[in-house]
Amino acid sequence: MSGHEEARVADAFASKFVAPLGPQLDAFEERISEYLAGDLHCVGLSSGSAALHLALRIAGIERGDEVWISSMTFAGGIFPVIYQGGTPRFFDLDPASWTLHIDRLEEELKRARRVNRIPKAIIPTDLYGQSVELDRLEALASEYGTRLVVDSAESLGASFKQGRKCGTGGDVSILSFNGNKIITTSGGGMLVTRHKKWADEARFLATQARDAAPHYEHSTYGYNYRLSNICAAIGLGQMEVLDDRVARRREIFERYKTAFYRDGIDFMPEPDGYRSSRWLTALIIDPAITGVSREDIRLRLLEFKIEARPLWKPMHMQPLFSGTTYHGQGLDERLFDRGLCLPSGSDMTNEQQDEVIGHILDLLDAKN
Repeated sequence: MSGHEEARVADAFASKFVAPLGPQLDAFEERISEYLAGDLHCVGLSSGSAALHLALRIAGIERGDEVWISSMTFAGGIFPVIYQGGTPRFFDLDPASWTLHIDRLEEELKRARRVNRIPKAIIPTDLYGQSVELDRLEALASEYGTRLVVDSAESLGASFKQGRKCGTGGDVSILSFNGNKIITTSGGGMLVTRHKKWADEARFLATQARDAAPHYEHSTYGYNYRLSNICAAIGLGQMEVLDDRVARRREIFERYKTAFYRDGIDFMPEPDGYRSSRWLTALIIDPAITGVSREDIRLRLLEFKIEARPLWKPMHMQPLFSGTTYHGQGLDERLFDRGLCLPSGSDMTNEQQDEVIGHILDLLDAKN
């Protein structure tokens, strides 16, 4: 917590708006819009997955529609495709950014147009706090007549070229405020769109699709997806330290990178003009060079009750999606095999980080 949340929550209690809807939720939506660009429509929701689900429904995804999506992502970034009955096609990553490989995507779009099989939507992921290549993706979506839904769940506080903030891309972007994100509302998400009509529909669907009537009238089905006013109050307090947290995560990343500057260890790249939030410090380790595997490091840290995690397991490798079409050469598979996310919390002290670094260096030095 930043120290600002209690006063915001007290304001929410004083307003007597505890359940979903209320002045703190309105203010939180406005605060996110101002932070991102000032001319976007924001809808506070119960999770990032709920935001993605609404985005896909509003985009018109129906049973059998193809949705092209980054394979290396969190499962919550693909499940809503299944909710809508869509058919996913998974795509590999670009080695220069570890985000969606747009050259490969463009090649497949050309093939799809020849056989009249353009996807209904494309969902790229801002992986580990790094923006996708927004300008090219938006140009391709426009050229091929498909919806672009940007999964920015991991990247609030990051930016693309010319300082364009993550969360401002495509027809709609989604954010997450889950407990593990750079700021949290304990649980929550946001739908961000340039289309006012989309935002209005999202609010309607997220509050059980209740029609305007003195009684409960429903002409379609909806969901209980709105963010609590109390949770939004927490978010307002968290927003006061967002940029400070990004700066600290970037500092943590640079300290790790300096400490492990040696052959066989590489870190997630950051293309020129990008500014990642470094939500998590992600590295890959080549055991043929270092004599140490990703799993060796993870288990060594666990001996000292320090948690580190493998990178996301690509969706095309998951049992749930066995046999699903995949376009790529397996960079995401190799990243999963060799990749590790190190402790990266914004409140991590230098002494705590030095402890993590020390255990890893001890292991590496013992093997060389």
